[in-house]
This record gives sequence, C-alpha cells and structure tokens, in this order.
Amino acid sequence: MGALSGQVAIVTGAGSGIGRETARLLAAEGAHVVVVGRRKEPLEAVAGEITKAGGRATARAVDVEDHAAARALVDSTVATLGRVDVLVNSAGYSSRARNIRWVPKQEWDGVLNVNLNAVYVLTQAVLPGMIARGGGTIVTVSSAAALRPGLLAGAPYGAAKAAVRNLMGHVHNVLRDQGIRATTILPAEVDTPILDKRPQPPDAKARATMMQPEDVARAILLCATLPARTVVEEIVLSPTRTRDLGADLEFNRHVGEPGR
Repeated sequence: MGALSGQVAIVTGAGSGIGRETARLLAAEGAHVVVVGRRKEPLEAVAGEITKAGGRATARAVDVEDHAAARALVDSTVATLGRVDVLVNSAGYSSRARNIRWVPKQEWDGVLNVNLNAVYVLTQAVLPGMIARGGGTIVTVSSAAALRPGLLAGAPYGAAKAAVRNLMGHVHNVLRDQGIRATTILPAEVDTPILDKRPQPPDAKARATMMQPEDVARAILLCATLPARTVVEEIVLSPTRTRDLGADLEFNRHVGEPGR
C-alpha cells in the first residue's frame, strides 16, 4: 500500500515536464491522479502510462486561465471521486518579452492569470473539502525567479512567481492549524518543454547543466507523502553546476523593443 492510497490528487500542467513526472510519482504511491492541462492528447498519454503501470488516473483538458473552468474542474472531481487531498499547481506560462520596458499588457495579464490567479482559484476551490476533513496538501511550483528577479525569466514571470510564493505563505500561516499544508517549490532552470518557448531557446550544452523534471517531482512527492504532522514550507532547488547566462540576458534585454 502506497503512502497516498485512497487519496485524490489534482496536478495541473500534467501533460509534460514537471507536472507529468509528478503525476506519475503520486500515482505510484497510490493516489488517483487527475492530470490537467490544455491539450487532450498528451494528458491521455500520461493517464495511459499511469494505468499501464497499475495506477489510477483521469485526464481532464482544462485551460486553468479560464477561471470558471478551473473551479468546475474541482467541483467535478469532488462529484466523481469524492474528494481532493492533494493539489499540485504546476502549470506555467511565461512572456516572450522579458524586459519590463517592452512587455505588452496582454502578455503581462496572461502570465499572471496562469501563474497566480489560477492558483488562487484552484486553492480556494479545494479548501472547503480539505478543511472539512481536517487536512490537505497544496504544493505550488514557483521559481527561483521569485528570489532572484531579472531578465532570464522576465518581469511578468518573476512577479507572478513571487506573488504565488506569498500566497502559499498566507495559506500556510492562516490554515495550518486546520490541517492544511501549503508548500512552495522554487526551482532554478529545469530542462522542460517550456524552454523551447524562450526568446532564445537554450542549446543542448546549456540544457545538460540543468535539473530534470523528475528532480523537482521528487521534491513534490516528498512534501505530499510526509506524515500529516509535518509540512515543508519551501524548497529551493538549483543545478549543481552553473552556466554562463551573459548571452541570454543580453538577448532578452531587447526582445520586444521597437525597431529590433
């Protein structure tokens, strides 16, 4: 029997990267995992992998930027599976323009909607059931950009990830005595598909220095499987080896600048 047997977990951004690996690890510990993302095909593939390995999973194609749909996701999960014990907020989105001088309003709003506002909506939706049962775990993937803002991740992403870190701190401080565990994971560079959408995608040499999605997923698993008496408030994860970011930063400085 796994540490999460009988529990239900929702994992956003589960079609690839950190979310995918987290869903697989939680299912291996016995949780029924609801894998959530925008695209149906990758989600069904992840759910199929979990089922083939003997686990339980449900694929749900939901754009968490649609906040009504995000809330409906929680409601339908409770209606069909009875509960939500673990929420992992792993969905992420970044802007093309990184320099605050050139970030258009549409990109700013999109980044905050996915990385902050969706977390607020989902967290608020799962809390009533968790509080009624006397416990629950919410793990949110923030970023090292919340601690070290700059041109690599960009202004909107860094601001959103700092805000969501604060939000998880609020949940922890206000609801811990009702059994709610809130954890923030702050990883530096991870080799995930989101890197392909950077203004200047890193090459193979750069990616070789980075953490892998399963590294972060293992940290999330730790937070979800510790005894209910213990909460991990924050984990900061970094690659052991550094890399030269000079060219990336200079390139990002000018993305979106008029006339370039």
